[in-house]
Amino acid sequence: MEAAYIENAKKWMSSAFDEATRKEVEQVFNTDQKELEDRFYRNLEFGTGGLRGIMGAGTNRMNKYTVGMATQGLANYVVKNFGDGVGVAISYDSRNNSRYFAQITAGVLMQNGLEVYLFDDIRPTPELSFAIRHLECKAGVMITASHNPKEYNGYKVFWDDGAQVTIPHDKNIIDEVNKIEDPSQVKFAPEGAPGPIIIGKEVDEAFFKAVLSLMVTPESVAHHSDLEIVYTPLHGTGIKTVPVVLQRMGFNKVFIVEEQAVGDGNFPTVVSPNPEEPTAMKMAMDKAREVGADIVLGTDPDADRIGLAVRDDSGELKLLTGNQIVAILTKYLLERWKALGKLTGKEYMVTTIVTTELISAICEDYGVELYRVLTGFKNIAEIVRNNEGKRTFIGGGEESNGYNAGEFVRDKDSAVSCGLVCECAAWLADRGQTLYGFLQEIYAQYGLYTDKLVSVVRKGIEGLDQIRQMMVDYREHPVKQLAGSPVVKVIDYLDTEKTGLAKSNVLQFFSADGSKVSVRPSGTEPKIKFYFGVKGDDSAAKIDQLVKQFAV
Repeated sequence: MEAAYIENAKKWMSSAFDEATRKEVEQVFNTDQKELEDRFYRNLEFGTGGLRGIMGAGTNRMNKYTVGMATQGLANYVVKNFGDGVGVAISYDSRNNSRYFAQITAGVLMQNGLEVYLFDDIRPTPELSFAIRHLECKAGVMITASHNPKEYNGYKVFWDDGAQVTIPHDKNIIDEVNKIEDPSQVKFAPEGAPGPIIIGKEVDEAFFKAVLSLMVTPESVAHHSDLEIVYTPLHGTGIKTVPVVLQRMGFNKVFIVEEQAVGDGNFPTVVSPNPEEPTAMKMAMDKAREVGADIVLGTDPDADRIGLAVRDDSGELKLLTGNQIVAILTKYLLERWKALGKLTGKEYMVTTIVTTELISAICEDYGVELYRVLTGFKNIAEIVRNNEGKRTFIGGGEESNGYNAGEFVRDKDSAVSCGLVCECAAWLADRGQTLYGFLQEIYAQYGLYTDKLVSVVRKGIEGLDQIRQMMVDYREHPVKQLAGSPVVKVIDYLDTEKTGLAKSNVLQFFSADGSKVSVRPSGTEPKIKFYFGVKGDDSAAKIDQLVKQFAV
């Protein structure tokens, strides 16, 4: 009896699939059985965030057919909830095949009786989030694999509030997608079918106006309009928004890394287009050294997260972590809101369970409530939705270099983040201070918090099994101490009664000295993540001990 993956592969070599697909599968079938197994051993999982995977032919790959099947399931759910004729907005990044997948998505949605708005060119994820509400759409799709390597692409689903789908819609959409078992069930658009409504400049202008409305210290920007800033979009969509926002705020010395300003899904100048990584930010930091800039900004391909480098006390450029960026922006916004008399007791901020505990200390100091939610910005957006019209969202962010303020975008937003960072720098310049000095001031006031993320990759079927077993072992044999300090609390986020949050495969260990370790398998990549957090002057040494203890 043939293995299931071989049977699946043979189906994809039939006349039901286009010639290019058949040839690609045939080539792998005849040359690489392990590769064939990886392509066909399962269906590419449509998870709570949508799809993400390597591009290519196969059931476990991003391609016309898997995108079409996902879209058919989504279309069925949208029609079931709202009826036909309602709007869906679509955007896409600069990755290979992103526009193609966006067009496939648009065609399937339209064949199901939905009105589709498609951007005329690449646009960031946060602008899609904005467009959904601006155009009064009921859903949205962003074609992107965020900061993943060039082989990947993805498909993010948004709901009518502009946020990525959460309970119950995420689970219900998954159910509808799982009902589509074969590409023959998909209403692909025939050749020559009418196209979507093309959107662009009008939405851009509305988006820019909203971002600029968040400024809280415009007078400082006027004083320091010559602040020297280097920016790189890392071949992605940020080139469409970040330079425009900075220019309209009043900054007139923004240097673009031209080699990385061209949208290119091969990301030719970086190994991985992740602004959290020093290698991805190298060209921008070299440019800053060349022109003497004090601030370096970078954005990932769909321009929702940022990288930030600043000059330290010795004048050297230092790449900050996501936790440090969140701390700076949280402290800045709260300080300015307090000074402007805008703190009335009805304001709040949001962060995630794996983000530094420093944010809790800052919010407590200002008397502003802080919500902690599961990892993923959609969970931050859910808090904003639940409080809409009742309380005011100041801002919120997560350790993975994502931040947002205001309520018009329901996802992390690099245009907002970059604008706030530069405005904060101008405000600090009025005080004779730098961003790095401000960070040291925060540590001096609240304590030295050191955080580190370590990701362990385990690829293939065996890798998934290894990751599952690691989580089983941590549950059945929980650690008793963290770097020598006894564990005093364990939180298992599968226990919804105790956490009050949705079920999630996350474990957290807290020790008597304030150390925290969170363990979480990635929901989008074949890896398990370890988040280490320590407070105190010896925190760097403790972090090293924790990394060794968890053998990662």
